[in-house]
Parts: sequence; C-alpha cells; structure tokens
Amino acid sequence: MRPDVAVVGSLHLDIVVTAPRLPHLDETLPGGTWDQRPGGKGLNQAAAAARAGARVAMGGRIGADAFGERLRAHLAAHAVDLSCLETDPETASGMSVAILVAGGEYGAVVVSGANARIPADGLARRWASLWRAPVLLLQNEVPEGVNRAAARAARAAGARVLLNAAPARTLPPDLLADTDVLILNRLEAAQIAPQGAAALRTPTRAVIVTRGAEGLVLHDTDGRDHAIPARPVTVHSAHGAGDAFCGTLAACLAAGQGLAPACAAAADAAGRFVAGEG
Repeated sequence: MRPDVAVVGSLHLDIVVTAPRLPHLDETLPGGTWDQRPGGKGLNQAAAAARAGARVAMGGRIGADAFGERLRAHLAAHAVDLSCLETDPETASGMSVAILVAGGEYGAVVVSGANARIPADGLARRWASLWRAPVLLLQNEVPEGVNRAAARAARAAGARVLLNAAPARTLPPDLLADTDVLILNRLEAAQIAPQGAAALRTPTRAVIVTRGAEGLVLHDTDGRDHAIPARPVTVHSAHGAGDAFCGTLAACLAAGQGLAPACAAAADAAGRFVAGEG
C-alpha cells in the first residue's frame, strides 16, 4: 500500500531525567525521576504522523542491539512501514540523554550511533518504495548527504518535501532548492537565517518559524505572512513538541489540507502534546 507520508530520519533511545534546573559546567545535581523513551526526531515525527491518521513509512538505521529492537517495536505499534529501516551490524543504535526541568524546558545530548552511518550512495534505489509517498519529511539528525539524496529522489517522483532543519546547520543550496516547506524554531531561524527567516522564502518554498507559546509564523509562497496562535495549555513537557508539530503537519498536507490550516492543526496537536494529552 502506498504511504501517505515518508519519513527519513533518526531513531534514538532517549534517557530522560528530571532535575530542578540544568547543571552548570563541572556541577553535579541530584535528580528526580528517570525514564527510557523511544525517540529521535525521525521516529517521533513518524509516530506523530501516524497518530494524525497518515499511513507512514520510515527510512533509517538502527544497531543490532536491544535499543534498536525497542525502537523498531515502537514504530511497529504505530503501524509504520519499516521495510526501509536498516540494521547496522557494527554500530550501536543512537541514543540521547535529556534533562527536563521545572516548567517543561529541557537540555539534551545526542549520540548518533547508527544514524550517522546511513549510506547515501544508492539511497534512491534502496528506498525506492518511500518515494511513492506524496509527502517526504526530513530532519537534520542524519548525514547531510542522506537528506540531499532523499530530497532529490522524492522531488523527482513528484513528492512534496518538508525539511525540519533541526539541529541547525548550514543548508546546502541543492537541498534548499528541493525543499517545499522549511520548518525552523526561533533559535534555528536565528542561526540559519540571521537576516530573517522570510529571506529563505521563495515562490516555491514556504518557511515556518515555530515560537513556542507564542505560536508560529508562516511565510507563505505567495509573499504573505500568517501569524497562527498557540493553543493555551499548562505545560507538562516541551520535549518533543516540535516533532509532534512536524509529523502532524506532514499528515495534514498529505490529506490535502492547505498549508495555513495544516499549520493550525499541527499547532493544536503540539499544544496537546505539551499538555501531556497525546
């Protein structure tokens, strides 16, 4: 069955601890609770798109280890097609350590592991089934060459390419040219486009800047800017809210919604996620 949304991206097992605040350099703090959660921007966004009702297929790479099996099982439970999920026989699965503090803010360190070893050569052929999806969703937690190859293959097949440029890094011109919707948060926008995110807008590429509790700004391809408010919520945790937004946005676009209403629906989903409602 043809997927609605293809996701090429990272899979990590997140170790999440709570603390009263983020530690300073050389400081040890007593923590509160800890948990292990399937994560990585790719996995989180694939699961969010599936929760929003899309048929999702994922391309990525895990290790031949217990972390990898847990990541695979999590996506399988969301009915995500894993025929393009590769296993690296030599490198461990990706993982991260996140510290959640009061008010829902967080800091994290990511170890890419197998995510960094996805071969870009031959990607279009190996993952040919992904390019049948009308929407491709990418992030920056896999090698740049992987994103470039995936965007090129999807564009050639007529797909709409969404790039969540997180974490921030310089974007090569060919990847930008193959991107239909660029998604940034405020920090990423300041790093990638200090002249202003609207400068990255073209007649064929929209730019979305998410602003947390302040909502988002859509710089649309027609030259208009749309301010879309956030859903007022009591913050449970902001960790993963951006992924909930991106996955829902991809699902809404695949279902035929326009970009502005899809942004509003995605912002609402991110608000529910932040509130701990799903």
